[in-house]
Amino acid sequence: MSNYEITVECCLLAGRLMIEGGAETYRAEDTMERMARSQHLIGSQSFVMPTGIMFSGNNNAPTRLMRVNTRVTDLEKVAMVNSISRRLVNQELTIEEAYDELRKIETEHKTFPFWLQIIAAGITSGAFLLLLGFDILNLPAAMVIGALGYVIATLLEVKTRVKFFAEFFAALIIGIAAYSAVYLGFGSNLDGLIIGSVIPLVPGLLITNAVRDLMAGHFVSGLSKGAEAFLTAFAIGAGVALVLSF
Repeated sequence: MSNYEITVECCLLAGRLMIEGGAETYRAEDTMERMARSQHLIGSQSFVMPTGIMFSGNNNAPTRLMRVNTRVTDLEKVAMVNSISRRLVNQELTIEEAYDELRKIETEHKTFPFWLQIIAAGITSGAFLLLLGFDILNLPAAMVIGALGYVIATLLEVKTRVKFFAEFFAALIIGIAAYSAVYLGFGSNLDGLIIGSVIPLVPGLLITNAVRDLMAGHFVSGLSKGAEAFLTAFAIGAGVALVLSF
């Protein structure tokens, strides 16, 4: 590939990895444009959305499109891409070396083990239970139910590829488990158990990015992320409400 082609590929890959890791739209666009300018592509233009990226190196070349298929919370991946872009801008890496580093992130970067994510979900649920002032006697039940809800949501999303169904069903199971825990004497506060246990499912980063993008003027990305966050919150609320209605 020519230097121009590999620069375009490198910028697109960097932008996709950042969006997949949960970065804001403005951050992905700024990173791509800085990388392009470091390779003397002064007239580069980028347009980033949650599901795709369009990039043009100059006015005389075709615009390239890259699809974004998955989006998770992986801020370590975002930090790694940012580090590579800074090294490229500072002339510590050539564009070929930067592209190879990004390819390594794409193929070799791993998230935390699933068992550790489950433990973290349980700890998060218990911590929020205490933070909101509920009885500490509910702590073991909240941790177990929060971890259970996270497992169900994750496995169902992998199986069905429908995020909102997975979160609805996970919230439904959380509601049933919380009610059962109170009924059997393992907990004393139904509201506290439910609130603490659904916290790992709440789209906090998505809401933050939606507001940040709207404030920065990225209305398409901001509204789409906001709609996704709203549907996620609605799915969680509907699952819990269905249990409480009975």
